[in-house]
Amino acid sequence: MTGHDDLPVLVIDGSRFSDFAGFTREFSGLLDGYRWRGSLDAFNDVLRGGFGTPDGGWVLRWLDSRTSRAALGHEATILRLTELLRTCHPSNRPSIEARIAAARRGAGPTLFDEIVDIIRNHGPGGREAEDRVLLELA
Repeated sequence: MTGHDDLPVLVIDGSRFSDFAGFTREFSGLLDGYRWRGSLDAFNDVLRGGFGTPDGGWVLRWLDSRTSRAALGHEATILRLTELLRTCHPSNRPSIEARIAAARRGAGPTLFDEIVDIIRNHGPGGREAEDRVLLELA
């Protein structure tokens, strides 16, 4: 890995989970002294640092990401958004309902896409690139 050999590497193995709860467990297992419970807002915070990730940047190597892309596809997206619909502020309901309708048509970003976008936001070219989180999909 040219230029980043000095960074710690944390590995997620997509063959070890088949749903979002499994991803949550797998990612949480990478953290030192912190348990992430599945909120994507909190996931974003974890990537900023101070919640059990290495200081000064790190590589997140996602093995078998193709399997994860399928496991966290539109069906998983519908399940997660349906859960959010139960607890969200009423002003957010129309947006979430539209996202559910799109996912049912097989359109729009999937849960996998959303997670990858959050991670990439903390790496090169992202709004929070200073966190130096480098994503490798394998």
